Amino acid sequence: MKLDKNKKILIVGLGLLGGSYARALTDKGFYVTAITRSESSIEYALREKMIARGSTEVDPALVSEADVIVFALYPHIFKKWIRENAGLIKRGAILTDVTGVKCSNVYEIQEMLPEGIEFIAAHPMAGREVYGVENSTPEIFRGANYIVVPTDKNTEEAIELCSDLGRVLGFADVSRLSPEKHDEMIAFLSQLTHCIAVSLMCASDDPNLTRYTGDSFRDLTRIARINENMWSELFLENREALLSQMENFKQSFDDMYSAVRDGDEERMKEMMRLSTKRRALFDKK
Repeated sequence: MKLDKNKKILIVGLGLLGGSYARALTDKGFYVTAITRSESSIEYALREKMIARGSTEVDPALVSEADVIVFALYPHIFKKWIRENAGLIKRGAILTDVTGVKCSNVYEIQEMLPEGIEFIAAHPMAGREVYGVENSTPEIFRGANYIVVPTDKNTEEAIELCSDLGRVLGFADVSRLSPEKHDEMIAFLSQLTHCIAVSLMCASDDPNLTRYTGDSFRDLTRIARINENMWSELFLENREALLSQMENFKQSFDDMYSAVRDGDEERMKEMMRLSTKRRALFDKK
């Protein structure tokens, strides 16, 4: 099933990602509406012609006309929204999301939905250090990865529509993972990296650091400028997988610590050679 332009798309949550979806889809000729809590966000989106209509309330007309609904909400708000408003969604609609954790949400949401409404989870691996609709841009999707996260409750038609959404948005690669494998991967690739960046920034209170730093420190700590409400929730929603990856990192860091402490130059070089080999696979062409 392709995402054809006759389908009306509703975005619930018009922040950085929701706004970037709106800009990209409107630019491609889709009819896009939005529901978000902030009046200023709706006004901005209308002024920028990112959306055709918008509301700060759950408007039954906007919900019931939507063929595809994209939820760009914190996990707990997403579940609350579905509990309170699922009855407004029309039969045959496809729901998807941008949520950074899946096991704690996907199965529960699929169970809550009325018959004839399908939720197919997805995770756009894109973002910026800033947030809010004013900072949204489709450019964050260029060269980025998009993960579709199906369960055995999903039809192949909905999976393909969700995959096509990723392609329409401009993602470089569209892949599939189970909720379990997704959360394991994200714990390492995203959540652990944010833990490391935050911990590094908290490791020194020297006020002169900015006078002496180079690009390596800036690059390593770019994501330490963080939305604490969102990321703390994501860490706790995926606690077991994240703790497992933190243990793995502690072991690897301890290996380097021991090599430096013991003057084991060959062990340091061995780790550096392995690091260089693995990092080369991530370089964008």
